Amino acid sequence: MKRSKKVILLAGPTASGKSKLAIKLAKHFKGEIINADSMQIYKEFSILSSRPSKHDIKKAKHHLYGIFSVKKYFSTGEWLVLAKKKINQCIKKNKIPILVGGTGLYFNAITKGISKIPQIESKLRNNIRDLHNKIGQKNFYEKLISIDPISKKMISPTDTQRTLRAYEVKMFTNKSIYQWISNTKSDFLDFDIRKIFIDVPKNDLLRKIYLRTQSMFKRGCIEEVRNFLKLGIDKSLSANKIIGVREIEEYLDGSMSLEQVIDIVNIRTRQYAKRQFTWSRGHMKSWKMIYASDLNVLLKKAINKIS
Repeated sequence: MKRSKKVILLAGPTASGKSKLAIKLAKHFKGEIINADSMQIYKEFSILSSRPSKHDIKKAKHHLYGIFSVKKYFSTGEWLVLAKKKINQCIKKNKIPILVGGTGLYFNAITKGISKIPQIESKLRNNIRDLHNKIGQKNFYEKLISIDPISKKMISPTDTQRTLRAYEVKMFTNKSIYQWISNTKSDFLDFDIRKIFIDVPKNDLLRKIYLRTQSMFKRGCIEEVRNFLKLGIDKSLSANKIIGVREIEEYLDGSMSLEQVIDIVNIRTRQYAKRQFTWSRGHMKSWKMIYASDLNVLLKKAINKIS
Protein backbone atom coordinates (compact mmCIF):
# COMPACT_ATOMS: atom_id res chain seq x y z
CA MET A 1 0.00 0.00 0.00
CA LYS A 2 1.54 3.31 -1.08
CA ARG A 3 1.57 5.82 1.74
CA SER A 4 1.12 9.10 -0.13
CA LYS A 5 -2.12 10.78 1.02
CA LYS A 6 -3.73 7.48 2.00
CA VAL A 7 -6.52 7.59 4.59
CA ILE A 8 -8.31 4.60 6.11
CA LEU A 9 -11.89 5.04 7.33
CA LEU A 10 -13.10 2.31 9.69
CA ALA A 11 -16.77 2.34 10.66
CA GLY A 12 -19.28 -0.08 12.10
CA PRO A 13 -22.07 -0.38 14.64
CA THR A 14 -21.46 0.12 18.34
CA ALA A 15 -19.67 -2.81 20.03
CA SER A 16 -18.50 -4.23 16.69
CA GLY A 17 -14.82 -4.20 17.65
CA LYS A 18 -13.71 -1.15 15.67
CA SER A 19 -11.20 0.09 18.24
CA LYS A 20 -9.37 -3.24 18.54
CA LEU A 21 -9.22 -3.65 14.76
CA ALA A 22 -7.97 -0.06 14.39
CA ILE A 23 -5.03 -0.82 16.70
CA LYS A 24 -4.15 -3.90 14.66
CA LEU A 25 -4.34 -1.87 11.44
CA ALA A 26 -2.20 0.90 12.94
CA LYS A 27 0.50 -1.63 13.79
CA HIS A 28 0.33 -3.27 10.36
CA PHE A 29 0.38 -0.08 8.31
CA LYS A 30 2.45 2.04 10.73
CA GLY A 31 -0.55 4.31 11.13
CA GLU A 32 -2.11 6.54 13.75
CA ILE A 33 -5.71 6.47 14.97
CA ILE A 34 -8.05 9.47 14.82
CA ASN A 35 -11.37 9.46 16.67
CA ALA A 36 -14.51 9.65 14.54
CA ASP A 37 -17.04 9.12 17.32
CA SER A 38 -18.94 12.15 18.62
CA MET A 39 -19.36 10.78 22.14
CA GLN A 40 -15.73 9.73 22.61
CA ILE A 41 -14.77 13.38 22.18
CA TYR A 42 -15.87 14.16 25.74
CA LYS A 43 -13.31 13.90 28.53
CA GLU A 44 -15.95 13.27 31.22
CA PHE A 45 -17.19 10.03 29.60
CA SER A 46 -14.74 7.20 29.09
CA ILE A 47 -16.88 4.24 30.20
CA LEU A 48 -20.29 5.03 28.68
CA SER A 49 -18.69 6.21 25.42
CA SER A 50 -16.48 3.08 25.26
CA ARG A 51 -13.38 5.19 24.76
CA PRO A 52 -10.18 3.18 24.18
CA SER A 53 -8.53 2.27 27.49
CA LYS A 54 -5.19 3.61 28.68
CA HIS A 55 -3.77 0.17 27.90
CA ASP A 56 -5.06 0.30 24.31
CA ILE A 57 -3.82 3.84 23.76
CA LYS A 58 -0.28 2.68 24.57
CA LYS A 59 -0.42 0.22 21.67
CA ALA A 60 -0.85 2.91 18.99
CA LYS A 61 -0.96 6.69 18.73
CA HIS A 62 -4.51 7.98 19.30
CA HIS A 63 -5.86 11.47 18.55
CA LEU A 64 -9.03 13.47 19.43
CA TYR A 65 -10.18 11.28 22.32
CA GLY A 66 -11.47 12.96 25.50
CA ILE A 67 -10.46 16.45 24.38
CA PHE A 68 -13.63 18.50 24.99
CA SER A 69 -15.79 19.21 28.00
CA VAL A 70 -19.44 18.19 28.04
CA LYS A 71 -20.17 21.82 28.94
CA LYS A 72 -19.36 22.94 25.40
CA TYR A 73 -21.28 22.70 22.16
CA PHE A 74 -19.25 20.71 19.64
CA SER A 75 -20.28 20.44 15.99
CA THR A 76 -19.37 18.16 13.08
CA GLY A 77 -17.69 21.16 11.45
CA GLU A 78 -15.44 21.69 14.46
CA TRP A 79 -14.53 18.00 14.43
CA LEU A 80 -13.68 18.18 10.73
CA VAL A 81 -11.26 21.06 11.30
CA LEU A 82 -9.43 19.07 13.98
CA ALA A 83 -9.52 15.82 12.00
CA LYS A 84 -8.16 17.47 8.86
CA LYS A 85 -5.26 18.91 10.86
CA LYS A 86 -4.45 15.50 12.37
CA ILE A 87 -4.73 13.76 8.99
CA ASN A 88 -2.25 16.17 7.42
CA GLN A 89 0.11 15.85 10.39
CA CYS A 90 0.08 12.06 10.05
CA ILE A 91 0.79 12.20 6.34
CA LYS A 92 3.69 14.61 6.88
CA LYS A 93 5.17 12.07 9.32
CA ASN A 94 4.70 9.31 6.70
CA LYS A 95 2.01 7.72 8.88
CA ILE A 96 -1.33 6.49 7.58
CA PRO A 97 -4.31 8.16 9.33
CA ILE A 98 -6.94 5.65 10.46
CA LEU A 99 -10.25 7.31 11.31
CA VAL A 100 -12.38 5.03 13.46
CA GLY A 101 -15.81 5.51 15.01
CA GLY A 102 -19.54 5.13 14.72
CA THR A 103 -20.66 8.65 13.85
CA GLY A 104 -21.96 8.64 10.29
CA LEU A 105 -22.01 12.43 10.00
CA TYR A 106 -18.27 12.57 10.73
CA PHE A 107 -17.51 10.12 7.92
CA ASN A 108 -19.86 12.00 5.60
CA ALA A 109 -17.89 15.16 6.37
CA ILE A 110 -14.75 13.42 5.11
CA THR A 111 -16.19 11.73 2.03
CA LYS A 112 -18.81 14.29 0.95
CA GLY A 113 -17.76 17.51 2.65
CA ILE A 114 -19.55 19.84 4.99
CA SER A 115 -21.28 23.12 4.34
CA LYS A 116 -19.30 26.26 5.08
CA ILE A 117 -21.92 27.71 7.42
CA PRO A 118 -20.69 30.86 9.18
CA GLN A 119 -19.92 30.62 12.89
CA ILE A 120 -23.13 31.32 14.79
CA GLU A 121 -22.87 34.18 17.27
CA SER A 122 -22.90 32.86 20.82
CA LYS A 123 -25.48 35.42 21.95
CA LEU A 124 -27.95 34.30 19.29
CA ARG A 125 -27.27 30.64 20.04
CA ASN A 126 -27.91 31.19 23.75
CA ASN A 127 -31.11 33.15 23.07
CA ILE A 128 -32.38 30.35 20.83
CA ARG A 129 -31.67 27.72 23.47
CA ASP A 130 -33.45 29.84 26.08
CA LEU A 131 -36.47 30.05 23.78
CA HIS A 132 -36.38 26.28 23.26
CA ASN A 133 -36.30 25.67 27.01
CA LYS A 134 -39.19 28.07 27.48
CA ILE A 135 -41.62 26.75 24.86
CA GLY A 136 -40.52 23.11 24.58
CA GLN A 137 -39.47 20.95 21.63
CA LYS A 138 -42.94 20.52 20.08
CA ASN A 139 -43.67 24.26 19.79
CA PHE A 140 -40.08 25.07 18.86
CA TYR A 141 -40.17 22.53 16.03
CA GLU A 142 -43.35 24.17 14.69
CA LYS A 143 -41.58 27.55 14.74
CA LEU A 144 -38.69 26.03 12.77
CA ILE A 145 -41.02 24.61 10.11
CA SER A 146 -42.76 27.98 9.76
CA ILE A 147 -39.48 29.74 8.88
CA ASP A 148 -37.72 26.81 7.17
CA PRO A 149 -40.23 24.44 5.48
CA ILE A 150 -37.39 22.38 3.94
CA SER A 151 -36.52 21.10 7.42
CA LYS A 152 -39.86 19.32 7.76
CA LYS A 153 -38.76 16.59 5.35
CA MET A 154 -35.30 16.29 6.91
CA ILE A 155 -35.71 16.53 10.69
CA SER A 156 -37.78 14.41 13.07
CA PRO A 157 -40.09 16.43 15.37
CA THR A 158 -38.33 14.83 18.37
CA ASP A 159 -34.75 15.54 17.24
CA THR A 160 -33.82 18.41 19.55
CA GLN A 161 -30.22 18.84 18.42
CA ARG A 162 -30.94 19.09 14.68
CA THR A 163 -33.99 21.29 15.29
CA LEU A 164 -31.87 23.77 17.24
CA ARG A 165 -29.11 23.69 14.64
CA ALA A 166 -31.47 24.27 11.72
CA TYR A 167 -33.22 27.12 13.54
CA GLU A 168 -30.01 28.95 14.45
CA VAL A 169 -28.62 28.63 10.91
CA LYS A 170 -31.82 29.98 9.38
CA MET A 171 -31.97 32.89 11.84
CA PHE A 172 -28.29 33.79 11.42
CA THR A 173 -27.86 33.34 7.65
CA ASN A 174 -31.44 33.64 6.36
CA LYS A 175 -30.79 30.39 4.44
CA SER A 176 -31.91 26.88 5.26
CA ILE A 177 -29.17 24.62 6.56
CA TYR A 178 -30.11 22.27 3.71
CA GLN A 179 -29.43 24.98 1.13
CA TRP A 180 -25.93 25.24 2.62
CA ILE A 181 -25.53 21.46 2.57
CA SER A 182 -26.51 21.15 -1.09
CA ASN A 183 -23.53 23.29 -2.12
CA THR A 184 -20.76 21.25 -0.51
CA LYS A 185 -17.84 19.09 -1.62
CA SER A 186 -15.19 17.06 0.15
CA ASP A 187 -11.87 18.59 1.21
CA PHE A 188 -10.27 15.21 0.47
CA LEU A 189 -10.92 14.78 -3.26
CA ASP A 190 -7.20 14.32 -3.97
CA PHE A 191 -6.72 11.76 -1.16
CA ASP A 192 -6.79 7.99 -1.58
CA ILE A 193 -9.52 7.05 0.88
CA ARG A 194 -10.10 3.37 1.76
CA LYS A 195 -13.47 2.76 3.43
CA ILE A 196 -14.18 -0.28 5.63
CA PHE A 197 -17.40 -1.13 7.49
CA ILE A 198 -17.58 -3.99 10.02
CA ASP A 199 -20.84 -5.71 9.07
CA VAL A 200 -21.54 -7.80 12.17
CA PRO A 201 -24.30 -10.46 11.96
CA LYS A 202 -27.25 -9.61 14.20
CA ASN A 203 -26.86 -12.42 16.75
CA ASP A 204 -23.15 -11.82 17.16
CA LEU A 205 -23.72 -8.10 17.66
CA LEU A 206 -26.47 -8.62 20.24
CA ARG A 207 -24.09 -10.81 22.24
CA LYS A 208 -21.30 -8.21 22.01
CA ILE A 209 -23.66 -5.43 23.11
CA TYR A 210 -24.90 -7.47 26.08
CA LEU A 211 -21.36 -8.24 27.26
CA ARG A 212 -20.22 -4.64 26.86
CA THR A 213 -23.24 -3.28 28.76
CA GLN A 214 -22.50 -5.64 31.66
CA SER A 215 -18.86 -4.54 31.61
CA MET A 216 -19.77 -0.84 31.71
CA PHE A 217 -21.73 -1.21 34.92
CA LYS A 218 -18.99 -3.29 36.53
CA ARG A 219 -16.42 -0.63 35.61
CA GLY A 220 -18.31 2.25 37.23
CA CYS A 221 -20.52 3.99 34.67
CA ILE A 222 -23.00 4.89 37.43
CA GLU A 223 -20.40 7.01 39.19
CA GLU A 224 -19.45 8.55 35.84
CA VAL A 225 -23.04 9.70 35.32
CA ARG A 226 -23.32 10.86 38.93
CA ASN A 227 -20.32 13.16 38.42
CA PHE A 228 -21.74 14.37 35.09
CA LEU A 229 -25.10 15.29 36.63
CA LYS A 230 -23.37 17.39 39.27
CA LEU A 231 -22.19 19.70 36.47
CA GLY A 232 -25.80 20.72 35.74
CA ILE A 233 -25.25 21.32 32.04
CA ASP A 234 -27.96 22.42 29.60
CA LYS A 235 -30.15 19.46 28.60
CA SER A 236 -29.90 20.42 24.92
CA LEU A 237 -26.15 19.73 24.80
CA SER A 238 -25.07 16.55 23.03
CA ALA A 239 -23.52 14.75 26.00
CA ASN A 240 -27.01 14.26 27.47
CA LYS A 241 -27.76 11.93 24.56
CA ILE A 242 -25.12 9.37 25.47
CA ILE A 243 -26.93 6.09 26.02
CA GLY A 244 -27.14 5.42 29.74
CA VAL A 245 -27.19 8.99 31.02
CA ARG A 246 -30.96 9.36 31.23
CA GLU A 247 -31.48 5.78 32.46
CA ILE A 248 -28.86 5.99 35.19
CA GLU A 249 -30.26 9.36 36.26
CA GLU A 250 -33.64 7.66 36.79
CA TYR A 251 -31.91 4.91 38.78
CA LEU A 252 -30.21 7.50 40.97
CA ASP A 253 -33.60 9.17 41.51
CA GLY A 254 -35.04 5.85 42.63
CA SER A 255 -37.38 5.54 39.63
CA MET A 256 -35.83 2.29 38.38
CA SER A 257 -33.98 -0.68 39.79
CA LEU A 258 -30.43 -1.47 38.71
CA GLU A 259 -31.64 -4.52 36.77
CA GLN A 260 -34.17 -2.37 34.88
CA VAL A 261 -31.52 0.22 34.04
CA ILE A 262 -29.08 -2.37 32.69
CA ASP A 263 -31.83 -3.94 30.60
CA ILE A 264 -32.96 -0.61 29.12
CA VAL A 265 -29.39 0.50 28.35
CA ASN A 266 -28.88 -2.82 26.56
CA ILE A 267 -32.09 -2.35 24.56
CA ARG A 268 -31.28 1.27 23.63
CA THR A 269 -27.80 0.26 22.52
CA ARG A 270 -29.30 -2.39 20.26
CA GLN A 271 -31.68 0.20 18.81
CA TYR A 272 -28.76 2.55 18.21
CA ALA A 273 -26.84 -0.19 16.40
CA LYS A 274 -29.88 -0.77 14.19
CA ARG A 275 -29.92 2.93 13.27
CA GLN A 276 -26.22 2.75 12.43
CA PHE A 277 -26.90 -0.15 10.07
CA THR A 278 -29.73 1.82 8.48
CA TRP A 279 -27.38 4.77 8.00
CA SER A 280 -24.75 2.54 6.40
CA ARG A 281 -27.24 1.16 3.90
CA GLY A 282 -28.22 4.67 2.84
CA HIS A 283 -24.88 6.49 3.02
CA MET A 284 -22.11 3.87 2.81
CA LYS A 285 -22.97 1.89 -0.32
CA SER A 286 -19.43 2.25 -1.68
CA TRP A 287 -17.78 0.99 1.51
CA LYS A 288 -16.16 -2.46 1.73
CA MET A 289 -18.10 -4.68 4.13
CA ILE A 290 -16.14 -7.19 6.23
CA TYR A 291 -16.71 -9.45 9.21
CA ALA A 292 -15.09 -12.34 11.09
CA SER A 293 -15.62 -13.45 14.67
CA ASP A 294 -11.86 -13.87 15.10
CA LEU A 295 -9.97 -10.56 15.30
CA ASN A 296 -6.93 -11.81 13.38
CA VAL A 297 -9.13 -13.11 10.55
CA LEU A 298 -10.96 -9.78 10.53
CA LEU A 299 -7.60 -8.02 10.29
CA LYS A 300 -6.61 -10.12 7.26
CA LYS A 301 -9.90 -9.28 5.55
CA ALA A 302 -9.41 -5.57 6.26
CA ILE A 303 -5.84 -5.62 4.95
CA ASN A 304 -7.02 -7.38 1.80
CA LYS A 305 -9.65 -4.69 1.16
CA ILE A 306 -7.28 -1.83 1.95
CA SER A 307 -4.09 -2.94 0.16
